[in-house]
Amino acid sequence: MGAEGKWAPRRLPPVRPRPDAAWHTIEHWLETERDQIGLWLPVALGVGIGLYFGLGQRGMWLAALALLGGAGTAALAVGRGGRVASLLGWGALVAMLGLGLAWGRSERVAAPVLARPMVVPFDGRVIEADRLPARGQIRLLIAPDVEAGLPPQVRMSLDEEGAPAGLEPGARISVRARLVPPPDAAVPGAYDFARVAWFKGIGATGKALGPVTVVAAPTESGFWRWLAIERTALTRHIQAQLAGSTGGVAAAFVTGDVGAIDQADADAMRRSGLAHLLSISGLHVAAAIGAAMFLTLRLLALSERLALHWPLHLIAAGVGALAGIAYTLLSGAEVPTVRSCVAALVVLAGLALGREAMTLRLVAVGALVVLLVRPEALVGPSFQLSFAAVTAIVALHDHPRIRAFAQKRDEGLARRLAREIASLLLTGIVVEATLAPIGLYHFHKSGLYGAFANIVAIPLTTFVVMPAEALALLADLIGLGAPVWWVAGQGLALLLWLARTVSALPGSVTALPSMPPGAFLAMVAGGLWILLWRTRARRLGFVPLALGALWALLTPAPDLLVTSDGRHLAIRAPDGRLHLLRPRAGDYVRDVLGTGAGVEEEAIDLGAMPGARCSVDACVAAIRRSGRTWHLLALRSRYRLDWARLTQVCGWADIVVADRRLPRGCVPKWLKLDAPALRATGGVAILLSDGTVRTTRAQDRHPWALTARQPAPAIRIRSRGGNRGNTI
Repeated sequence: MGAEGKWAPRRLPPVRPRPDAAWHTIEHWLETERDQIGLWLPVALGVGIGLYFGLGQRGMWLAALALLGGAGTAALAVGRGGRVASLLGWGALVAMLGLGLAWGRSERVAAPVLARPMVVPFDGRVIEADRLPARGQIRLLIAPDVEAGLPPQVRMSLDEEGAPAGLEPGARISVRARLVPPPDAAVPGAYDFARVAWFKGIGATGKALGPVTVVAAPTESGFWRWLAIERTALTRHIQAQLAGSTGGVAAAFVTGDVGAIDQADADAMRRSGLAHLLSISGLHVAAAIGAAMFLTLRLLALSERLALHWPLHLIAAGVGALAGIAYTLLSGAEVPTVRSCVAALVVLAGLALGREAMTLRLVAVGALVVLLVRPEALVGPSFQLSFAAVTAIVALHDHPRIRAFAQKRDEGLARRLAREIASLLLTGIVVEATLAPIGLYHFHKSGLYGAFANIVAIPLTTFVVMPAEALALLADLIGLGAPVWWVAGQGLALLLWLARTVSALPGSVTALPSMPPGAFLAMVAGGLWILLWRTRARRLGFVPLALGALWALLTPAPDLLVTSDGRHLAIRAPDGRLHLLRPRAGDYVRDVLGTGAGVEEEAIDLGAMPGARCSVDACVAAIRRSGRTWHLLALRSRYRLDWARLTQVCGWADIVVADRRLPRGCVPKWLKLDAPALRATGGVAILLSDGTVRTTRAQDRHPWALTARQPAPAIRIRSRGGNRGNTI
């Protein structure tokens, strides 16, 4: 009470939020999203698999296993029994399982790998024989005899011209070949064939020198050999009906063999956003199953007794399932095809049980099956592109507004057609936006007009080309397939014309240099958050998505790229052009260096760059970056050089690159990349503005990386003043 006898107002304590208010909010949100939680099971498994491939040392894998196991057990033990604790606990344990699966499979598939390049004669049995007419080559997978002392499986190519008859799976051959260990990434961010070869059991690659002799015809029998022979025969039959790239695309739709597609047309398909049509996946499997079900229903419905008393839809679903399995086996059972077949079988089972045809749960089941069987598929572009596209399509059409817009209704033909075109265009735009980060990360390129090209290409492929091919193959049984092959050829010609036209449009492709893995993971996390949740909380996924995209866009292109063998070097000039140390470098090397630097234009000779001078033996260049001038010495011949002159120029240069061992007296001011150093680091990308050096083999102890590395001294990077340095 105050001095005047009045009651003073009492101050109430400030209202403070309860400590567990946020916890209850998250619990309430997860309760609302309870139907979506199961979709994160393959994501958690993928996180563990990704940890194995992302972490480079055994100690890190053990630490991650212990951390995930401990965190998961603790969350389940001390949690309050709510969804948060269950989600975190089981997510950590499933991630631990994924890491263990990937690690175990990499050890289980271990096989000897060739230690060094060699020229060797050997005999062996042909496992696979793939003809590549567009390149004029035949690619063989061979099991050498034990006496040869070679790895159990060797991949070898030979010129198609002059190749002997009888090069079939099971045949025994005698050959002299130059073999090398499976190459790893030539530069940071490039394709790592060593990892792919490790999981396929391929221990060496090479090329035949001289003629190949077929010693004995195939003697083994069995289903798989019969299937391989039939697949090869069917591919040749299709290519005989349709010449050139037209026949190559036709064969790709049936057997998955893309060897006859001309490289220019393959590039056009990729640049126009139509390359997914060449990989047998959901579109092709769905078309095959749908056609089989449609024909089965129509034929059986001709009988009144069957139509009234038999479950025709179940019978048609069974026939469709058999057709899908047969198509998957015939096409080689690659990851996208297996995934699509599994998903289709689950859909058919759901239809048989009266469930909804296609949901995100079915996509999750397909991803889970593939990852459990082939965990290494996670890091390949095929798995990522395939599942990302399907997930985006299903999530888009699962949205209430999109579902309401696309729902069929009683309206005029023009309005219905416009609605379907708008729905297809929207789907194409969403799919292109979803696949763009994946394409940029793996291939450093992404098409801009793919959504519009697919509006024509997908219906053309689904309703014209593939049915015409199937009908033509059936008509060939009675010798009447020629007219139908003409129809299929016209459809394929239109498809290739569309690809060439779209790819030639200005700005049809955007190119970026190698994307940082962190930027890619941020975009993937944001995309999954948007696609897998249903409530407004999904919008939070745009934050990591935008941050990852900004990170990727702001990442500067490397100024200097050096391949792992030291033979090839590329400098990105200020005008964006790429200058090569060896102007006669092949198309593959040019493509690798161009994509690594994010350059689309044709590369030119280093001697044409301002500030550079080249001779037959070496090039010297002055590179101006961020107010500094960097001096480069690069050797491009293996002839003996004057020792005194070489050491003098080495002392002048900041960076020295050579594909040979340089003498100890060659001491540059900053970085020495000769043959011993590059064997330790692999390919190198250098950003001169801040002195960043990235390598392909640094701190990587995966088994496929260890086989590619030879013992070599560490590289010392000296500071510009030469007082201190860092060791790679």
